[in-house]
Amino acid sequence: MFPFRAALNASTLFPYELGIREQIRVAAEAGYDGIEIWVKDLQQYVADGGTAAELREEAAAEGIEIANAISFIPWADEDEDVRLRAAAQTDQELALLAELGCPSFAAPPFGNVAAATLDRIAVRFGELAKQASGYGVTPIAEFWGRSPKLSRLSEAVYVAMQSRVPGAAILLDPFHMYTGGSDLADLDFLSGSRIGIVHANDYPELPPRETIGDEHRLFPGDGIAPSGEFARRLHRLGYQGFLSLELFLPDVGGSSPLELARHGLDKMKRAYSI
Repeated sequence: MFPFRAALNASTLFPYELGIREQIRVAAEAGYDGIEIWVKDLQQYVADGGTAAELREEAAAEGIEIANAISFIPWADEDEDVRLRAAAQTDQELALLAELGCPSFAAPPFGNVAAATLDRIAVRFGELAKQASGYGVTPIAEFWGRSPKLSRLSEAVYVAMQSRVPGAAILLDPFHMYTGGSDLADLDFLSGSRIGIVHANDYPELPPRETIGDEHRLFPGDGIAPSGEFARRLHRLGYQGFLSLELFLPDVGGSSPLELARHGLDKMKRAYSI
């Protein structure tokens, strides 16, 4: 049984250099329930003359839900001027996401956060959430395994708690749990309602944890990640949301976008079945 909803993160299709309309079409034809877009692709679509409202209608016609957006806003940066520019960026991006009907966006520790305390990051996440609420779009706190701060699930839980944002949710990613040293047992501090979205991927034994990069991510089930146990823990927590296939493939092996997307969906459902 696969008790989750399946989404395709647009990064998985990046080698094909498809526009966002084509990404949505591929996700629909491959059988996904949703798509996790990248804001840069939405902005390019609008720059080329499209509108987010039109894209929203096309996605609905394809039967694809806009699950989440990947954004890189330096909301937690230590430089106040950078954060002021980040606030303007937030307004620009969230206006588009609201028009698209996208419910949320990833909020990773992008920018200069090395000297930031978790308490300051929590305050800034609260400010980001307050700004985003005006658009009806929710930030999801994301931890990055390689980040000097907010690199572990435990730190993300602390930030979410200390932000005092009602219902603050966290983005889970097996690759970042691995590179940052988070443990599966850490998931016990969450509930299904506190998980905003889950990225699906795997990783090999080599290169080692210290040097492995995004380009080494594998399809679920092809590496050493404890995918089955991860899925069982998510299920016990009551999570029934999206698992979003997020890969950064250096080589697609001659597969077409549709073939690769279908293969990814099959691998995800097999690896994360209960």
